Amino acid sequence: MGFKVAIIGRPNVGKSTLFNRLVGKKLALVDDTPGVTRDRRVHAAKLYDLHFDVIDTAGFEDAAASTLPGRMRQQTEIAIREADLIFFTVDAKSGLMPDDRTFADVVRKSGKPVVLVANKAEARGAQGGLLEAWELGLGEPIPVSAEHGQGMPDLRDAVVEALGEERALGEDDEEDSGEIAASEVLIGEDIADPDAEPAYDDTKPLRIAVVGRPNAGKSTLINALIGEERLLTGPEAGITRDSISVDWDWRGRRIKLFDTAGMRRKSKVQEKLEKLSVQDGLRAIRFAEIVIIVLDATIPFEKQDLQIADLIIREGRAPVIAFNKWDLIDNPQELLAELREKTERLLPQVRGIQAVPVSAETGRGLDKLMESVIKTHKVWNSRVSTGKLNRWLEGILAHHPPPAVAGRRLKIKYVTQAKTRPPGFVVSCSRPDAMPQSYVRYLTNSLREAFDMPGVPIRMALRTSDNPFAGRAKKR
Repeated sequence: MGFKVAIIGRPNVGKSTLFNRLVGKKLALVDDTPGVTRDRRVHAAKLYDLHFDVIDTAGFEDAAASTLPGRMRQQTEIAIREADLIFFTVDAKSGLMPDDRTFADVVRKSGKPVVLVANKAEARGAQGGLLEAWELGLGEPIPVSAEHGQGMPDLRDAVVEALGEERALGEDDEEDSGEIAASEVLIGEDIADPDAEPAYDDTKPLRIAVVGRPNAGKSTLINALIGEERLLTGPEAGITRDSISVDWDWRGRRIKLFDTAGMRRKSKVQEKLEKLSVQDGLRAIRFAEIVIIVLDATIPFEKQDLQIADLIIREGRAPVIAFNKWDLIDNPQELLAELREKTERLLPQVRGIQAVPVSAETGRGLDKLMESVIKTHKVWNSRVSTGKLNRWLEGILAHHPPPAVAGRRLKIKYVTQAKTRPPGFVVSCSRPDAMPQSYVRYLTNSLREAFDMPGVPIRMALRTSDNPFAGRAKKR
């Protein structure tokens, strides 16, 4: 059985850098600014032969419970309760601060085993801070440099000593989280057998990213879905900075939810930290299968909302719209009809997209939202056999053949599905470069209607078959 380690300390002592070092990836945002981390983040970690879960926490601050630092502190206290071992981190370079002594008392009262980590020990003059750390009464400080990976063998030995060999060296299941492959013309996943139409597998885990403008209610929505205050929320815009993943079980299906930072217009994003947050959110979109776009129902369809939706569609993810803050609407029926009409008009590239009114505050519409997510995911995974596609194509060509370009009619020979997730189709035709985009759109919309594929991006790639006589000199 594995164990959990919480990394605790005041702001800017290098907790997220140590977290990234243990995880082996740059998952947590790191910056010189104090207080970058706000939510607690959990991930599988490895320290030589030790396998465990590590929790990155917000910097411990002494503040009133109603303030943002106070709410961050509550999240850190939850992490202390969940953990089996605490890495109490201090900055050896700057030495002990009054907050270090205050929080050392909090950690001591928790009764959990503690390893005192003196980070930034590679700095000149760090020896003085290292000796000061003895004053905390938490045992021998372990000098490490999370940035450069120094002192890790000593940290590993300290963990084994704190927990005992049997507990520390117990087997733990490692979870593989593969990265998404690079995009191609059709994006998606290759189809091995173009004539197969396999059934949808509803036992596979599902990855969902929740995106939107700042203060649309993304973190509140995730908290409402999972039924606990897992993510930091509040009236302030831009609370979430890291994209945090949360594991959840919905009707027996494993789901990983990714909360992301609010995405403002590019021209307004000036600070380096906000740029890092947005990049982290974009990475979460690429890693997800379904993306829930949270719109504030009181001010829906701002330009930025449409740009976020367009980005998701270009990435080939399956979008679902959640009109949040529905409890604040006075005329729900009229507004819903108006919003659905706007959705169809403003997002024609995903005609039939699922759009659900919800209230994260009251919990209204959440089941309907998840049903829409599953429905969209089924369409995103759908396959159509080559036989059915070509019977459909015959009817299309008879009803509306492709136009003539420069006096020569374009010929379409056949169509086949090459990829899923999203559905990608290859159309074999005589002159792909001359095919008007309007006709490609007509084929896409007809195919979407004929095979019931609403609300997901559909890729069409035009190909021409090789001419065996090309380049051969004319024989007289």
